[in-house]
Amino acid sequence: MQTGRMHIRDWPADERPREKLLGRGAGALSDAELLAIFLGSGLRGRDAVQTARELLAGHGPLRSLLERSPAELADLPGLGPARACKLAAALELGNRHLAAGLERGDALTDPATAGRYFSQRLRHFGHEVFAALFLDTRHRALAFEELFRGSIDGAEVHPREVVRRALAHNAAAVIVGHNHPSGCPDPSAADRAITARLKQALALVDVRLLDHFVVGDGSPVSLAARGWV
Repeated sequence: MQTGRMHIRDWPADERPREKLLGRGAGALSDAELLAIFLGSGLRGRDAVQTARELLAGHGPLRSLLERSPAELADLPGLGPARACKLAAALELGNRHLAAGLERGDALTDPATAGRYFSQRLRHFGHEVFAALFLDTRHRALAFEELFRGSIDGAEVHPREVVRRALAHNAAAVIVGHNHPSGCPDPSAADRAITARLKQALALVDVRLLDHFVVGDGSPVSLAARGWV
């Protein structure tokens, strides 16, 4: 069936983005379907899903599209200033929701939450950034700091500075992370080496290194999950 030639309301119920979201959850939708729900309607002669697909084909993938500034989004067909502002606001709401659990003093019991937090904070950089999340004895967040910045090829990490900042925050544990601007989150040999050095340096002052996340496209990679922390 060529659903692209019909209005979305004429599609079978289980193919309509809103009904699919309500029935199966947002995770069941494609990038284009999620964007179509946000758009609400498409360009003249095209429905919202078609318009969303064209936006992603011409200006995507989704990460590239959403990392544009509101002014850049406003110039894209199917968006305009009003939708660009709404999209930027929606992204910021999502970022603040993700950060709230770490910033309100709750104990960090789910490692995946920390991984998503590092992704949200580091994914948009076009150069490598190394950051640390400092935790107290109950694994509640004390502070998040971007400690080192480098070129697209890497950042020089100094374990002594990480230790100094951990002591300044009176931290009992640390989670670190950095981004790979290439988008590939596979840890390198250098990533594994600096993790070992950090773990050793922090242990000298009785601070635990809990994990090291590598952020790229998709889900971040946990070195602890691979047994390298």
